[in-house]
Amino acid sequence: MKKAFVIVILILLILFGSIFGFKLYGNYMMHQALAHMPVPVVSVSASKVVEREWHPEVTAVGSFAAIQGVEVTPQLGGAITGIYFHSGEYVKAGTPLIQIDNSNQLAQLASDEAQQRLAQINLRRTRTLIATKAASQSQLDSAVASYQSAVAAVKNDHATLAKLAIRAPFSGYLGVRQVDLGQYIIPGTAMVDLQSWDPLFVNFTVPQSDFARIHVGTPVQVEVDSYPGQTFSGKITATGAAINTATRQIDVQATVPNPKTILRPGMFGNVTVIEKRLEKVLTVPASAITYNTFGDFVYVVEKKTVHGKVSQIALQRIVKTGIQRGNEVQILSGLQAGELVVTGGQIKL
Repeated sequence: MKKAFVIVILILLILFGSIFGFKLYGNYMMHQALAHMPVPVVSVSASKVVEREWHPEVTAVGSFAAIQGVEVTPQLGGAITGIYFHSGEYVKAGTPLIQIDNSNQLAQLASDEAQQRLAQINLRRTRTLIATKAASQSQLDSAVASYQSAVAAVKNDHATLAKLAIRAPFSGYLGVRQVDLGQYIIPGTAMVDLQSWDPLFVNFTVPQSDFARIHVGTPVQVEVDSYPGQTFSGKITATGAAINTATRQIDVQATVPNPKTILRPGMFGNVTVIEKRLEKVLTVPASAITYNTFGDFVYVVEKKTVHGKVSQIALQRIVKTGIQRGNEVQILSGLQAGELVVTGGQIKL
């Protein structure tokens, strides 16, 4: 019985040993075959890492504002008796816009002008009498004061009439009319918007860390989503007097010409402040960068000797990227000028 058990054990050992031995031999032969196989060749496009000179930039989001822009409102109340403009039209400074009822003021002016003429006659008569010593100096002083008072009353009437005749304070484009003929308005009632469109201000803020890079006269470029691909150029014309203690930002104002009047106050745009100095940077095409949550990388093409034959091998390399301009991406670290990087066909690798 014991001898039969030993024989069974030996047979099992021989059987399993043969199976494992055959498996190990198969793996060995497979590795040998793979080791002598040629490296697979794939076709990709590549480009060299280029050293360029770029102007450093500061980016921000800005808002357009009119250099001159007001909401036209009356200083005196009354009923509107005349509207002399159309919504959206261009008007020059001094153009009549709205007339408020001035009938009472015209009557008052006529009365005050009559008083002025009478005071002037009395003044002349008194001066004639005082020359012949028929009038006293006090009478002359009283006549002069009466005449000056009458002149002041007439000037006051003219000033009141001017306030009732609303005119454009400057040249610009009108908005939508907000009042109607015959409507009674009070001081401060919004009647129409008036804006000057050329040039325009662009107001934006930058952090205090970039303040040393902001100077009056520095060029800026503004892009708005209303006109994709179009850039509007201008210059910085003013900076804030102090840094906001809550946000640590400083206000910056640039002036942008708008000769075609295609921009409007209130629009927002992406502002790029372009410094005058140049700096050298390494760039690669944007298509060369593979973005990953664990780090961006590129495939670098290097020459390697494989089985005694020189071949071009694509190797992954982690890089640190900077800003992107157009189709070029700045490389802060990980590459050197002249190295070859894969720009197309990475999926094959």
